[in-house]
Amino acid sequence: MTLQPARDDTAHTADGKVRCDACPVTCWIRPGLAGACDRYANRDGELVRVDPHVILQRTLDQGGRVVPFSRRAAEWAGEILSDDAPLFVTAIGAGTTYPDYKPAPFIVSAEVDGVDMVTVVTEGIFSYCGVKVKVDTDRWLGPEQATVRAQGEAVGHVTTGEYGSQMLSLGGVHHLTGGSKKEGRVTCDTLLELSNGKPVELVVDGGSTIVVEAGKPPVINGVPEERMRVGCGSATIGIFAKQWLGKVDEVVVVDDHITGVLSEHQSGKVLGIPPTGIRMKGRRSTPGRYFQVAEPGTGWGGTDISDPLSILGAFDPAVARPGLTLFMVSTTGEHAAFYRLDEALRPVEAEMPAALRASTERIKENCEPALSTVLFMAGAGGSLRAGVTENPVRLTRSVKDTLTRVTCGGAPVYVWPGGGITFMVDVTRLPANAFGYVPTPALVAPIEFTLRLDDYAALGGHMDHVRPLSTLGEHERRLVPQLPGNTWPFGREGPPWGRE
Repeated sequence: MTLQPARDDTAHTADGKVRCDACPVTCWIRPGLAGACDRYANRDGELVRVDPHVILQRTLDQGGRVVPFSRRAAEWAGEILSDDAPLFVTAIGAGTTYPDYKPAPFIVSAEVDGVDMVTVVTEGIFSYCGVKVKVDTDRWLGPEQATVRAQGEAVGHVTTGEYGSQMLSLGGVHHLTGGSKKEGRVTCDTLLELSNGKPVELVVDGGSTIVVEAGKPPVINGVPEERMRVGCGSATIGIFAKQWLGKVDEVVVVDDHITGVLSEHQSGKVLGIPPTGIRMKGRRSTPGRYFQVAEPGTGWGGTDISDPLSILGAFDPAVARPGLTLFMVSTTGEHAAFYRLDEALRPVEAEMPAALRASTERIKENCEPALSTVLFMAGAGGSLRAGVTENPVRLTRSVKDTLTRVTCGGAPVYVWPGGGITFMVDVTRLPANAFGYVPTPALVAPIEFTLRLDDYAALGGHMDHVRPLSTLGEHERRLVPQLPGNTWPFGREGPPWGRE
């Protein structure tokens, strides 16, 4: 591999060491060795960037056929890159702007559909960063605000659950720099592994052990999850009520949040299902909807029960009758049982009718596959923005005015409203191993700003550092295809074409 020079004004010592200033650690690196982050090395007294610079290539054929570097109609003349090629320079492998006063490592111009564009790329050093983890499961991971640990160290907490998913918030500046040295190191390692799509084992205080890997099913207490719930117990009643009509007298859908009862539910009333005399434990909310029927856990419907009858009281003898049928099912269809009332009005388990077995399978069919989703989140602060413009607030305003598109390794991001440039990106949308670290500790993440060349000049950009796309040929590079589903960063779908 031909390594790319990191900069020309590197400090040296008499015995051949070079100083790296890509982060505040400022390693002195011996000849032939790499720094603490394994991203910069000393090659014959020259500070070089070890990783190749990643450039996205967009194929114009529907089949995604690999094409030559140049896509011009004319015969290829031998150039490595071309200004009119369908290429996008990402920040992966580009290097950083540290120590802050420097312009971004690459400020690249290209003509796109007759418009002069510029892309400013840098690998940001983020102490203010973390990941939000969405775990598709009804199973209880632990109480809200419970500490989440990796290798015994606190790295985050359980946050508010969402529909069919448990949520974790990991990382952040307080875990990276506000605790012990080991806590910071483990937090950095955890964020890096998760952001690069690697599995990580997490333990929730007072709760579960979970293995999380972006884009893969979570493994909870050693058991891989298969599906997320079709809905809460009330919603499940509403969805399937018509399919149960005439096949069973009563249905209870067990759920940690809202357990549904068919005969009391509004959908049951509309269908004319008569009362059954069923009595539920827990707190009645509205007709057919019950809260707190059991404690949260890893059993039926995300509760701690293994026997569904434990959430029932005695049937009302003035309403119930022997032989009345009862179907109990969880919100994922993983658990289901069928009962008949005996002469004493006690439910006795019986063989489930074929129609109800089919209903259970229908519930499972409507449950989406369980996945772990990892969203990297960071704030692009003033020092990073100084690498784009001498007046950083203008970049922020340009992003908010949709004149500048922000991407992360070429992947689309969500920019939060309010002050600053706080962005969030799905890590599975980036090329492999797009994230790095520095031992301060902090994560290194790619970020690109794409806008019209005239808009870049107007916001006070470093115009004397703008270089054509074709001049990047002397650097070690890696061409990777655009990931399916990602908006092409130079596309018409959004800024900087989102204006009249």
